[in-house]
Amino acid sequence: MHNVEALMPIIAVVTDIRRETPDVKTFRVVGLDGKKPFEHMPGQCAMISIPGVGEALFSITSSPTNKEFVEFSIKKCGCVTDVLHAIEPGQQITVRGPYGRYFPVETVFKGKDMLFIAGGIGLAPLRSVINYIRDNRDNYGKVAIVYGARSADDLVQLKEIEEEWKNEKDFSVYLTIDREQEGWEGHVGFVPNYAKEIGIPNSYTAVLCGPPIMIKFTLAGLLEQGFEKKNIYTTLELRMKCGFGKCGRCNVGDKYVCKDGPVFCMTELDELPDEY
Repeated sequence: MHNVEALMPIIAVVTDIRRETPDVKTFRVVGLDGKKPFEHMPGQCAMISIPGVGEALFSITSSPTNKEFVEFSIKKCGCVTDVLHAIEPGQQITVRGPYGRYFPVETVFKGKDMLFIAGGIGLAPLRSVINYIRDNRDNYGKVAIVYGARSADDLVQLKEIEEEWKNEKDFSVYLTIDREQEGWEGHVGFVPNYAKEIGIPNSYTAVLCGPPIMIKFTLAGLLEQGFEKKNIYTTLELRMKCGFGKCGRCNVGDKYVCKDGPVFCMTELDELPDEY
């Protein structure tokens, strides 16, 4: 059950806005007291509301180990996000949360070698898990990250990836873009194929997030390579609407993404939703 506090909107302030890509910005949020508005775990989401405009659910992209603020990387794709993209630092919004089941970082993932595969804005929900692992480095094994986007300009958190993740002990980072681009010297090709080519051992625990078609092909590729469904996780938070099981818009089979997820082990999803 959600605690009642998670249902109560908190007035918060956007203190910093970073442009990541042409249509993605990262928003740094604190409470009116200048402190972190709530505690969360990697993979959880929160509802952001702009009074008079509407509200929408977003994954929290900062790690729980960050004690100063929470961050959200948000793609411009509708009414609420259009207004968010137009605001300046100092703007007040309301937030409520956290919602949803998080990644099992303190249980299943502990001691494991981890493989993260993300496409586009799909890196946003995985960033909190990756940074959580970095801040508790001794509790986890090796980490491989395969991340791709349509173009180099669409890669989210590129500065952090280049300057921090690539220099982390026992981290391997593989970046790819869908098609050739001037000035790009890295790999070119789609994420599912690239993940297969790299050939990460199937003993790793895999975590996927990205567009439905990417998830579908990546999952098929991992199963082909001998990964077991019980060692593959995904997050379906893009399907969530209300956040606490009242609106019924996020059901997948007999599950509600907001109450039973958004994080799922692949053994729990007999079939991915139609758009997957």
